[in-house]
Amino acid sequence: MFRPREGFVEELFIAISEYVALTLEILSVLTIFVGAIDAVIRLSPALRVRRGSHGARRAAWLSLARWLLLGLEFMLAADIVRTVISPDWNDIGQLAAIAIIRTFLNYFLERDLDTAEKMSGEEQVPERDLT
Repeated sequence: MFRPREGFVEELFIAISEYVALTLEILSVLTIFVGAIDAVIRLSPALRVRRGSHGARRAAWLSLARWLLLGLEFMLAADIVRTVISPDWNDIGQLAAIAIIRTFLNYFLERDLDTAEKMSGEEQVPERDLT
């Protein structure tokens, strides 16, 4: 009968968790990279004319902000997985600080995105003359 040695399951869990955290970090970097490329593509027509239109810059910024939000979520998930592996007070404190910083970043990015979307929605709705 197979009997795993003492601590085998814990070592296996730690090894799997390290790969999960690494995968999440890779996804985060790839997400931000794809977002940067998407933003450059959205901005390129304005760059070719040498006069960047406000609309093209705003579209590029909105696109990049959305990708950054997703990338930050992947990074936070990776940090949570890493902290679960070795939860000492120093790691928990670092995770708390990182989570707070990223939460503030997410909040302000989301708020800016909502404001920008409302502004672009108002620009697209033609005004009616009710007189």
